Formats: sequence, structure tokens, C-alpha cells
Amino acid sequence: MMKIEEAIKQKEFKDPYNKAIVNLLFTHSHIVSQQSSLFKPFGLSPEQYNVLRILRGQNSNPITVSSIQERMLNRMSNASRLVEKLKQKGLVVREESVRDRRQVDVLITDKGLQVLEKLEAGIYHLNRELILLSNEEVDQLNELLDKLRG
Repeated sequence: MMKIEEAIKQKEFKDPYNKAIVNLLFTHSHIVSQQSSLFKPFGLSPEQYNVLRILRGQNSNPITVSSIQERMLNRMSNASRLVEKLKQKGLVVREESVRDRRQVDVLITDKGLQVLEKLEAGIYHLNRELILLSNEEVDQLNELLDKLRG
């Protein structure tokens, strides 16, 4: 186990709160880097993968781009641009909303579902490689992270 001090070559932190923030940011970057390597052969970014998962969760019900944006892990992502890139790859379709012509509905395609299915085992194994904790520790980590966000 490598401590954050070793990983970023910093002897000490101002206080444990500063260390925790740096540790979270560094860990986030590490996780995204590992995920990116997994998604790269499929031509996907972590954000595009997130959009596909959101759409799969809709169970074939259309969803608007703004609803996708609200559900994204990184809300700073440009959902419209991500959807367009996924459309170009044939993983989603965009169509004018039947309920509101100003809105665009987005649906995942069969090809998009197949890509998620192919990634599933890799994600399962990567998650376990990245989080070397017991079931109790994972539950505790999740509780602490939920508490941290208030």
C-alpha cells in the first residue's frame, strides 16, 4: 500500500483535512485513468460510458439530454456533445420528443447495449482491483463518502 505522501512525493500536509482532499482528488484521477484504459478499445470515454449506463437504466424509455445531464457523475460534462459522439458511433439515437418538440429524446441502441454487456466483466474485475477492501470496509467507505457530501 502506497501512502499519498509517497505517491505525490510530499513530506507532510497542512492538516488532515487538506490531506483528505488531496487524497480524494489523486484517487479519483487514478480511477479515471484505469477506467479510460478499459474503455479505450471500445472508443469510449468514462463520460460516454456514464451516458450509456444512464440510458440503459431507462429500460427503453426515451430521456432528454437535460435529464441525462442531471444524472451524470460529472455534471460539468457537455451531455449534448457526448450524445452526439455516441450517435455517430451508432450507440444511441436522437429523435424529436413527441411530448415537446423543443426537446430531443435519446435512446440507447442494441449496439450500445451490446457494448455495455461486453464491458460488464471488465468493469466488475477492475472495481475489485481498484478497491482492495473487505465487504465491511467497502460499506464503511460508501457511508463515509455519502456523509462527506452531506
